[in-house]
Amino acid sequence: MNTIILAVLIMTGLSLLRVPVVIALVISALVGGLHAGMPVNDIITAFNGGLGSGAVVALASATLGAFAVALSRTGIADLVAARTLRLIGAGEDATRMRFVKWGIYGALVVIGFSADTIVPIHIAFIPMLIPPLLGLMNMMKLDRRIIACVLTFSIVIPYMITPVGFGAIFLNDILTQNVNEAGAGLGLEVSYGMAPKAMLIPALGMVAGLLVAVFFSYRKPRDYRQVEYHQPAMGGNDEQQDKAGSLSGLQLMVLAAAVVGALTVQVLTGSMVLGGLLGFSLLSINGLFKWKEQDDVFTQGMRLMAFIGFVMIAASGFAGVMKATGSIPDLVAGASSLIGNSPGMAALMMLVVGLFITMGIGSSFSTVPIIAAIFVPMALSFGFSPMATIALVGTAGALGDAGSPASDSTLGPTAGLNVDGQHDHIRDSVIPTFVHYNIPLILFGWIAALVL
Repeated sequence: MNTIILAVLIMTGLSLLRVPVVIALVISALVGGLHAGMPVNDIITAFNGGLGSGAVVALASATLGAFAVALSRTGIADLVAARTLRLIGAGEDATRMRFVKWGIYGALVVIGFSADTIVPIHIAFIPMLIPPLLGLMNMMKLDRRIIACVLTFSIVIPYMITPVGFGAIFLNDILTQNVNEAGAGLGLEVSYGMAPKAMLIPALGMVAGLLVAVFFSYRKPRDYRQVEYHQPAMGGNDEQQDKAGSLSGLQLMVLAAAVVGALTVQVLTGSMVLGGLLGFSLLSINGLFKWKEQDDVFTQGMRLMAFIGFVMIAASGFAGVMKATGSIPDLVAGASSLIGNSPGMAALMMLVVGLFITMGIGSSFSTVPIIAAIFVPMALSFGFSPMATIALVGTAGALGDAGSPASDSTLGPTAGLNVDGQHDHIRDSVIPTFVHYNIPLILFGWIAALVL
C-alpha cells in the first residue's frame, strides 16, 4: 500500500476512534515514515522541519483569536443574540421560527464570506458569534451539523471564486503562480483572471452539497440539552454583559476603525498577524475593558484558538514527513497505471489522488504547490486546456479544506459549536462536510476538467 494512503487511513481511523487529532497526526506520520523505510531519527527530523510552516498559521490564529475576544467584549455578539430572541418572541410562532432559521443560515454565509474577503479574520468570527446563539439554536432544535456545513461552506467558497482577501492569496499567489511555475518549461502560462472562472464549476459542487445538507440530510429537529454557562473563551463578566446594549457612539466608531484598520493593514502588508494586532490594540482603548485587563483578554484569545493552532502545526509536521518519504510521485504513478489513454479517467484519478494528499495535510494553501508540480505536466500530457488544468489543481486543493479532520474549515465550526460539549468534531463536523462537499467537489471538478 502507498505510504500516503496508509497514513491518511490511519489518521482518519484514529480520529473516528476519538483519538485527539494532534495525536492521530503524529502517530500516522510515524507509521507512514516507518512504512516508507525511513529511520526514526529521519522521521523526527522531517516532522520537526515541517512544523515551521504551521507556526505562522498558529500565530495568526492566536492573534485573530485575541481580536475576536476583544470584539466579544464590546457586546456585539450578545446584542445580536438578544435581538434575535426578541424577534422570535415568547410564543415561538412557527412562521417566525422558520424566518429566523433561514435568517441564521443566510447571515452565517454572509458573515463567513465577509470574514474571508472584507474583514480578513477567517474563522476567528466563529467562536465569537456562535456560542451566544447556541441557546437559541437549542430552543429551535436546529441540527448543529447543518450549522457546521453552513460555516464550512461560508469560509471555503469565498477563496475558491473571489480574488479578494484570502481569495487573492489562494487564486493569485498560490494557484495561478504555482500552475505557471509547473508549466513554465511546458509552454503553459495562465493569467490571474482565469483562476476564478475555472473554479466556478467546482464551486457549484459546494453549493449543491449545501442545498442537500439543508433541505434533506439534517432538516429534522435534533434535541440538545440546555446548558447554562458563561462563555469562558470570551471571558465576559456580568458587568460587561450589562454594557452589551449600551455602546456609545465613540465606542462604535472605535469598533468600526478596528475592523477597517485590521482589513487595511492585512491588505497592505499581507500579514494577518499585524492586522489582528492593530484591531486588538484599537479595541483595547474603547473603554469596555480596562487597560490592565489586556493581558488577560489576549491570553483568552490565544487559548480560544490554541487547539486549531496545534492541529495546524501538527498537520505541517505530517506534511513534512509525507514529502520526505517520496511517496507522492509513487501515488501518482500508481494512479497513472490505471488510467490508460482516457482523459476522463485521468481527471477522476487526479482528483482522487488529490483527495488523499490534501486530507492528510488539511490545507489547500499548503498542498497546491505539491499538487501543481505533479498534476500540471500530467494534465498537459492528456491534452487538458489551461482552464481545465487550473480547475483540476484548484479542486484537488479545496478537497482538503472541505472535509479533513486537520482543516481549519472544520476545526473552526467545532470550536464554536462544541463549547457545551454536545458537538463531536469527527462525527458532527468532519463526516457531514466530507460527505456533502468532497463528493460533489470531485464530481463537479471532474465535469469542469472535461468541459473547460
